[in-house]
Amino acid sequence: MAALAAAEAAAAPGRAETAEPAEAAELSRALSRLLPGLEADSKLSRRRALEALQRALETPRPEGPDADAAAFQGPWACLLLPRLLRCLADPAEGCRALAAHLLGLGLRRAARPRDALPRLLPALAARLAGPEPARRAPPEACEELRLALVQLLRLAVDLGGAALAPHLDDAVRVLRGTLLDPFAAVRRESCHCAAALARATPDHFHMQSESLIGPLMQSISHQHWKVRVAVIEATGTVIQFGSGKSVDDVLPHFAQRLFDDVPQVRQAVTRVVGGWLLGLRDRYSFFHKLIPLLLSSLDDEMPHIVQEAAGLWEQVGLQWQKENEEDLKDKLDFATPPPAHHPSPETRPGLGCRELVFRNLCKILPAICHDVTDWVVGTRVKAAQLLTVLLLHAEDHVTQHLEVLLRTLLLACADEEPAVVSSCTRSAELIGTFVSPEVFLKLIWPMLKKSPCASGLLVLASLVRGCPREALQPHLKAIATELAGPRIRQGSENHRYGEHLLLCVQAVVSVCREDCRGCGLQLMEVLVTVMALADAPGLGHKVQETMDMLAAVDSGGDSQDLYREHVGPVLERLAESQRDWTVHSPELLQFCVLVTHAGPALGEALPHLVPILRSCLQPDRDPQMRLKLFSVLSRVLLRAQDTVDSQGQFHSHLDTMIKDILVPNLQWHAGRTAAAIRTAAVSCLWALLSSEVLSATQVQDVRERLVPQILTTLEEDSQTARLLSCRIMNTLLVSPGGAIRPDMFIKIYPELLKRLDDVSNEVRLAAASALATWLECVREDTRKSSYQSHIQFLYKELLVYLDDPESAVQDAVLEVLKAGSVLFPDLLARETEAVIHKHRSPSRCEQLLQHLQARLPAQ
Repeated sequence: MAALAAAEAAAAPGRAETAEPAEAAELSRALSRLLPGLEADSKLSRRRALEALQRALETPRPEGPDADAAAFQGPWACLLLPRLLRCLADPAEGCRALAAHLLGLGLRRAARPRDALPRLLPALAARLAGPEPARRAPPEACEELRLALVQLLRLAVDLGGAALAPHLDDAVRVLRGTLLDPFAAVRRESCHCAAALARATPDHFHMQSESLIGPLMQSISHQHWKVRVAVIEATGTVIQFGSGKSVDDVLPHFAQRLFDDVPQVRQAVTRVVGGWLLGLRDRYSFFHKLIPLLLSSLDDEMPHIVQEAAGLWEQVGLQWQKENEEDLKDKLDFATPPPAHHPSPETRPGLGCRELVFRNLCKILPAICHDVTDWVVGTRVKAAQLLTVLLLHAEDHVTQHLEVLLRTLLLACADEEPAVVSSCTRSAELIGTFVSPEVFLKLIWPMLKKSPCASGLLVLASLVRGCPREALQPHLKAIATELAGPRIRQGSENHRYGEHLLLCVQAVVSVCREDCRGCGLQLMEVLVTVMALADAPGLGHKVQETMDMLAAVDSGGDSQDLYREHVGPVLERLAESQRDWTVHSPELLQFCVLVTHAGPALGEALPHLVPILRSCLQPDRDPQMRLKLFSVLSRVLLRAQDTVDSQGQFHSHLDTMIKDILVPNLQWHAGRTAAAIRTAAVSCLWALLSSEVLSATQVQDVRERLVPQILTTLEEDSQTARLLSCRIMNTLLVSPGGAIRPDMFIKIYPELLKRLDDVSNEVRLAAASALATWLECVREDTRKSSYQSHIQFLYKELLVYLDDPESAVQDAVLEVLKAGSVLFPDLLARETEAVIHKHRSPSRCEQLLQHLQARLPAQ
């Protein structure tokens, strides 16, 4: 109390000299009664004193706010402020909280709050930053109190304004610590305070702004999205009023925030970058770094961010256009309309935006070309999207960067991420739109020829798809010729390569339409190559659709018309290399596809088809290739009337087919592969005979040559070969015409008889049918008496099979004996009676005897 009285006495002269109002004196007396409680030893007493002060300060004064502020200024500065600042270090947390609250009330109520700054800022720095700036843990342990102190600092900044300049060091020292505070609310409030400080001291802040960038960037990835937003906004203001040197330190962090999952964070980056492009003092030096960030937001997934970014970008373009009006005078006075083939002329960027991109493209493009192949998926997606936006702005100015762009797109289109590929194909379409085909074709052909790849074909297809028809038409023939060249057309057997090769044809046909009439042959070769890919089963339907589309523009018909027109020339080109074919040759696959799908057109191309078959199916050629060709040939011969004989001219090549193709491959050679080839040749022969394209005379002409070969194939290990051989023999025997030479005819039935012991019931039944036909041939022969001994032997052997375990075989043999009984019925009856008692089941013999008894009286 004595100390307080002494202070009052010392202050009395000053008050008298300044003629202190009565209200101030009254307030001083009231405070003097409360202030001693702040020095009490008891925590409770100190708290009660602070609460009493709080009630006193919160009580409204009847004189009005202005008079109250003037009266309050003296007691506040002389009595209350020093004691409250000492209370900030009170051991009791509650007392410190009340002191911070009372300081805020005092600042708001005082007439000249800036007068408190010299004492307030050091006190806050001591509580929040400590005596040393490098100290990590602040003296204030309570996070709510730290938040209250930062709020008090912001209040001082708001009320003090430019008067904070002398105390900028203390304020920045506080913020450097609180920006890294563990409490998220403290960080957020610190960001707001830093922005307010920058706006309050614009003339001096640039000297201290760089020291805040480090803590801000450490907080920009905070787990709370509101903190991240506050950091981004504070960074924007700090750099706006501070030093532009920090832009380079900030931009990488801002770029990462464009990948943030929270839309508010991405929107904050967009706003800050847009604000810098509009108001940053050194913005011209940073255009090439800031433009990509803002343009990246044009592809954001949230529409409102896209809309805001578009609005900011338009403002930036208009402002730059106005600032450089003299430089753009000619372009403004003689503005050119959007190109006729512009993808979106109604939303074409303004002149200022286009010029900004064009003038900075050489600095932006290398970074994008690097990022589009980055190992992080998100980076590649953003870079690819940004590249599309830049090309839309650059238009024909992109020509000078075309080689770099094409190499980048070739790499990016091989990406496994669909979003990257989609954006890059869109970029390639824009290049095709704005760049002359003569230029981009001259660059891309060497790339494709040097290293054919699926991504290169995708880029080419996109370039063609984006190119106007009238610009592409002079180069159409060259494009079709290059695509049909073996280096590109047969560059890979990969499914994706074939798919993108198909896209090239589709792009050419869809863009040029009727102009493709002179290129139908080359484009058809490409389509046949795509169909021939071994691992492209899913492309068949797409190729057929493209074939129909090409036929519609080429001849106005369907795909069969296209085959009919071009199958001959295609076979001619394939024939040039057929001597070097193996089973792995792409030309062989193309030949097989062409023969399989050509249909009736094959009937018109026999002069080209048959020589290729004859050459490739010689016994000295690749066995696997021969197997594949025989498989294709058998399928074609099964539909001979709709394929090779569609024009009725196949008979003229029959001798070549039998003598030079089938017979050499029916001859026996050791080995499983040779056996498989014989089986395939037998299948082809059966397909030919069963197709009904050969007349009886034609069959008769080839019968003598075929029978010896078929007799050997009856002994094949392959069940299929044995079965088809029996059927072929049956067909050859049943054919009308002259009889087979007796010496050859006699050799047939023993071989067929052997097949009745075959392991396959199907072969046994076919052999029985052939034996019945053989007996019918004997019956029609005028020299049948000379065959009696052979017939008797055959009767004896057949009667054995009437007791076969298989009832189907018994029935078949019974029918054979009934058919052969017309030759020598009495002989058959004697043979049957001689063996009937030996059969376990004599029913079949009894049926045969009944049949013979019915026939003998008739004879």
